[in-house]
Amino acid sequence: MELIGRQTERLIVEGLITSERSEFLAIYGRRRIGKTFLIDQVCDSKIVFSMSGLHHANLTEQLQNFTIAFQNKTKKFISKPANWLEAFNLLTQHIEELPKGKKVVFIDELPWLSTPKANFLGSIEHFWNSWASKRNDILLIVCGSAASWMINNIVKNKGGLHNRLTQTIRLLPFKLKDTELLLKKNGIQFTKYQIAQLYMIMGGVPYYLMAVKKGMSIEQIINDLCFSKDGLLRNEFEYVYHSLFDNPDTHLTIIKALADKNRGLTRSEILQETKLPNAGSTTRLLEELEESGYIIKYAPILNKNKDSLYRIVDFYTLFYLKFIQNQKANSNTYLSISRLSNWSIWQGIAFENICFQHIDSIKKKLGISGVNTQQASWIKKGTSDEKGTQIDLIIDRDDAIISVCEMKFSTSLFTIKREYADILRNKLSVFKESTNTKKSTFLTLITTFGVQKNDYAFELIQNEVVLEDLFE
Repeated sequence: MELIGRQTERLIVEGLITSERSEFLAIYGRRRIGKTFLIDQVCDSKIVFSMSGLHHANLTEQLQNFTIAFQNKTKKFISKPANWLEAFNLLTQHIEELPKGKKVVFIDELPWLSTPKANFLGSIEHFWNSWASKRNDILLIVCGSAASWMINNIVKNKGGLHNRLTQTIRLLPFKLKDTELLLKKNGIQFTKYQIAQLYMIMGGVPYYLMAVKKGMSIEQIINDLCFSKDGLLRNEFEYVYHSLFDNPDTHLTIIKALADKNRGLTRSEILQETKLPNAGSTTRLLEELEESGYIIKYAPILNKNKDSLYRIVDFYTLFYLKFIQNQKANSNTYLSISRLSNWSIWQGIAFENICFQHIDSIKKKLGISGVNTQQASWIKKGTSDEKGTQIDLIIDRDDAIISVCEMKFSTSLFTIKREYADILRNKLSVFKESTNTKKSTFLTLITTFGVQKNDYAFELIQNEVVLEDLFE
């Protein structure tokens, strides 16, 4: 199969292959994102050894796994090594017998190999520091889906691997453009609106997108993947979190609390909702979820006294908790849930998440790609005397402008009516008064198909961004 997208990552790996020194690459990202596929496609014939850790396996099983991988790749019979030091010594001896040229050693799902008392990290540290780094022909690649583990134990290692990495790659989900390319590569011709509908459910996760079948409508695809008895996304949720975290129940407690609050929660609000302790352990849980790509932390802007907000940004997680988990398997479920009162609310939140993940495309449309910016949602809580208000997205720009962005997901041109025009005026007024900003505020409307031209649009809107712009 052809590698879609990943141009930047491909160039990085190709540069390491052609480097005149030994290189050490760590690549991490959530499950199903295509880490292994990227390395297999780019390195291919250069790989002299590869293995993947076994989930919930003990040291004996992992060493047997190494033995099988070694024999399959080298065609040499070996006895199971007694420990990881012996295993890496066998690998060293084999590589020294190979002809000249860059040799790639690829170790996948590294966190699963680092079992208690196994000293795997110490052994790979010895392999790199005492042997591989002293040569000029080794590319050692370690990979893992548990992003927080990879960062804490490899990227920010304070022991023998400290500052030993020569390159890191965090592999992220596809943006809309590469999602479109992948679907087209598989013969699936959808409009951008239809692609956005799929994206709002599964995000840009290549493994999920590969499950989309040619010749099926959006409704058929969603029913097939999400609501049929054996649908991929019907049964994926528990597996994903249990494969990422050893004890995921507390992580899921945070996730479920966030799923109930569309605007997001501060750390103190999360503690209140979940009854978790105000301690470093909770901070680590939040960091692990953030590093794994399931939540995002928005630092406050224009209001330095406010706490940061945490919010779910994983599309599948949000859709699962809203609609899949409590639904019985039924081939006609999509039609029934699309009539629920919270359907349009979910669509609005999912569209906001799409916009947040395509800030670069929004900036390009606004002509400010080269301008330094900060962006976040903005919330003013209500009191007994006045109503609160929320702005979907604030782009605070270094060119003395603040883009106040409202997002509207609709099936056609969006029409600003009198009631909504009053809401927009109030939001701008409260924002200016509360922040006391001296910058000009430009109201930007981000919609699926654009804004119907009328007096309200002419009066209020300075900039427009449409769904098609997010594919740039």
